[in-house]
Order: sequence, then structure tokens, then C-alpha cells
Amino acid sequence: MLVVDLDPQGSASFSLGTRREAADPSSAEVLRGKTTGADAVRPTDVPGVDLIPGSLRLAEVELGLARKDEPEKKLKAALVPLRRRYDVVVMDCPPGMSLLTLNALAAAHAFVVPVVPHPLEFDALGAFFQLLDQAKERIGKLPELLGILLTKVDYRTRVTHEVVQAIRDAYGTKVFKTEVPVNIRLAEAPSEGTTIFDFEESSTGAHAYSRLGGEVLRRARKSELL
Repeated sequence: MLVVDLDPQGSASFSLGTRREAADPSSAEVLRGKTTGADAVRPTDVPGVDLIPGSLRLAEVELGLARKDEPEKKLKAALVPLRRRYDVVVMDCPPGMSLLTLNALAAAHAFVVPVVPHPLEFDALGAFFQLLDQAKERIGKLPELLGILLTKVDYRTRVTHEVVQAIRDAYGTKVFKTEVPVNIRLAEAPSEGTTIFDFEESSTGAHAYSRLGGEVLRRARKSELL
């Protein structure tokens, strides 16, 4: 599997053992055409997982890309030579609809939308899907929505119950059955530069992501994506 980190914060990279100062070359250089995707790939400590790291330089990429032809298709072109090397390519994006997100959508066959069950996030989710529909003019055919993931779920608050139900009522089976709860171990694992499974595989967060993995695979196979 290949992970492509498109978030300037580089959280996915850090969780896989790559610190920001060591992320060179990164996905920013790939998008700028300064290096190839193959040259930016590096191994991680997780068996079977390679990484194209993210970096703070991604925050500057959008301005440069906007001046190029078909700026939203740069990542897709860069990943073509890598397709045969990996069964799965996972792209981690920053929140919202940006040129970085558009590049990921143009390169993807399917996507997952994480959402925190909060009233403002619920409103933002509807706005995201409206922007997504408009994006078809720029990237062509949209990838398949694999599912909406409820994350950082905290049922200690009444509003969480209300918003979770509202999201499930609005989007039905598009929402994953699995919910990822608020879990301190999930917050601590990235600070150690490791995955939740290596940090504490018995935690509720690890169990949730394990269930999610199974659900993602079942949906992907049903859609003949794998």
C-alpha cells in the first residue's frame, strides 16, 4: 500500500514515522513537477506500507498550481507510473475543498468523508457535497463515495446523539456503521510517530479502526474497486 500525504500538517506522515523536517522530497515537490512520484516514495516502519510524505510546503503549492494547465490533474499524472506497484493507494487530504483535495479526487477511484458529529460540521458536510458536484466540471467523472465516517464521537453530550441521528437520517447507508469514538490513545499515538495498532492495539480507538478497515474492504469489493 502507498500513502500519499497531501496535508500541510503532515499528520499521516508523522504517524508513519516521518518527521516534517525529514519530508524532502514531499508531495509538494511531486505536484510542482520538481520530482517524480517514484523518487518521493519512502518506506515506513509499517510492513507493506510506503509513503509520499506531506510537508508545510504544500501550503504554498496551490498558488503555483493555479497558474498551470489542468492544475487539478497533476497528482493523477504523477501516480500513473506507480499504479502497478501498489494494490491500494490512500491519499490523506486537508479539510475542505481545495486544489489539493481536487487533485486527490481526480486521482482517486473512491473517497471517504470523515465528519465530527457537531452542528457546524453537519452544515459543512452539506456544503462540501455541493462543492463536490461543482467539481465535476474541473475533474470530470467523480470518484465513488465509499462512505461518510463519524469520528471523534462523544456520546457524553446530548448534541452528539442529535447530530449523529441527523447525519444518518440525511445520508442513510452512505454513512459507515462503524463510529470512531473520542479516545485519548488515538491522540497520543501520532505524537509517538506510530500507528494506533502499534501504540495500543487493545484500545477502543484501535478496535474501531479495525472494524472500519473491514467495512471499507467489504464496500470496496462490492463496488469492484478491489
